[in-house]
Amino acid sequence: MRCEYYTFIVMKNLLLAISLFGACNLFSQTSKFQLMGKDTINLVDVNGKKQGAWVIYGKDKNEPCYQPEQKAEEGKFRENRKTGQWVEYYCNGQPKSKVTFVNGRPDGYAVTYHENGKVYEEGLWKNNRWVGDYKMYYDNGNVQHDFTFNEGGKREGEQKYYHENSELAIEGNFKNGKEAGVIKEYNENGELKATKNFNEGNVDVASIKEYNTKPVAKAPEKVSTDMPKAIVTKEEKPTTGATALNGKHTLYNKNKQVSKDGIFKDNRLMDGKAYTYNENGLLERVMVYKNGSYVGDTQVEN
Repeated sequence: MRCEYYTFIVMKNLLLAISLFGACNLFSQTSKFQLMGKDTINLVDVNGKKQGAWVIYGKDKNEPCYQPEQKAEEGKFRENRKTGQWVEYYCNGQPKSKVTFVNGRPDGYAVTYHENGKVYEEGLWKNNRWVGDYKMYYDNGNVQHDFTFNEGGKREGEQKYYHENSELAIEGNFKNGKEAGVIKEYNENGELKATKNFNEGNVDVASIKEYNTKPVAKAPEKVSTDMPKAIVTKEEKPTTGATALNGKHTLYNKNKQVSKDGIFKDNRLMDGKAYTYNENGLLERVMVYKNGSYVGDTQVEN
């Protein structure tokens, strides 16, 4: 009996020693970390790789609107790659996006927000594109687009657009990213405005029917005059040795995403579109330029 008791004590002490060794070994492999309450954050191992929970502060961002100790992003790293859900914040503290990462790439449910806190976009992001059900919202919370994307990131099946007052604007079917069949258009009063028959994205002009509807009072569209000119950046310039970019071109950013597309003159986008993406690689905005000036945004197509 005494022998069994001593054996138990020895085993207990051995397990304690092993656990203490493991803890010491963990901290010996850590080069630096921070504490938030009782939690360890911003851990970098001896190989210089980020591990575990991380908070990125305003002082780490190249945006002056953040306060130095203000939370700008938070999530987890595994072997220096983002993993799980990451949350990004606006400078006003409201969430900007919540994106699921796998091996450092956006892959899974993603939602972006207007600066007032209301949802802007939500859906499943996979292989750098939206797949499955997708919705976009106005900043008043009403649905703007109700789409479905196939695995290739192209619209498939019934698609709906809405006016800002929640009235249906357009409805119809798409097949592999192209209009197919009858597309119906409505005004902001909910009245049928037109029908058009499409075949593989091409409209049958003879099929177009327009209907008399009551006039809808609209506020004049605001055209921004303080938007910057769409100048070609250094990373976008082609490696042809040309000193100035002219004519029709499609440019790509460092992530091989389209950044500008249209007609250029002396490295300036004259007629076309400029695309902006957030830090997670999601398309945020499509700006339209005519005669070298910004004239407004167009809907985000994926």
